Amino acid sequence: MIVFITGASAGFGAEMARTFVGHGHQVVISGRRQDRLDALAAELGELALPLVMDVTDKASINEALSLLPQSWRQVDVLINNAGLALGTQPAHEAPLADWETMIATNCTGLVTMTRALLPAMVARGSGLIINLGSVAGAYPYPGGNVYGATKAFVDQFTLNLRADLVGTGVRATNLAPGLCGGTEFSNVRFKGDDAAAAKVYEGTVPLTAKDIAQTAYWIATLPPHINVNSIEMMPTCQGFGPFAIKRV
Repeated sequence: MIVFITGASAGFGAEMARTFVGHGHQVVISGRRQDRLDALAAELGELALPLVMDVTDKASINEALSLLPQSWRQVDVLINNAGLALGTQPAHEAPLADWETMIATNCTGLVTMTRALLPAMVARGSGLIINLGSVAGAYPYPGGNVYGATKAFVDQFTLNLRADLVGTGVRATNLAPGLCGGTEFSNVRFKGDDAAAAKVYEGTVPLTAKDIAQTAYWIATLPPHINVNSIEMMPTCQGFGPFAIKRV
């Protein structure tokens, strides 16, 4: 099969590319950082095709897709992995620019990619879209504000895709991880503050990018009559907190 992964230059995306290529599948590895993509393509060989693209830029998406060789255009699996969290400030202190960046990447970029590749899947009567959500889309926490809201959007958009795609043979899944270490996620969230990022995982055994990649591969290789609507994953060290109560 041909797999198209956004945000493949690091983290979940790079590990998913390794997993799918390791099982003999063609993988389009897309992202903004040419050097990272080229290094990953050199590692993975001819089954990986690097494609520089910014999901927040519609023109960039259209240009990148137009450059795909004919033998790479029948995408069987789209993994909308590109996404990010920025900051943990409360809503009244969070920079509006951070909110706009998260919405542009996690929501607008995801739906633009989906709309670009979905019609061909429906026309063929087969295909799969895996959207990377988060437990933050279901469970609020202080400082989660717009990040959590974007992931709630991913969950609801995926469910509505399912409603539209009944009988088409095209599947859609929301893959929603909890605490996951070993990626750039927290470093990006804390804008390069490595100490703050490391503290998030201190004393824990979090999920890994490999865990997410193996789950995505399992979803993609199920029989075509099975649709996994959503998968929520958390490490055993993570659970649910009590309600916040402000006492006077």
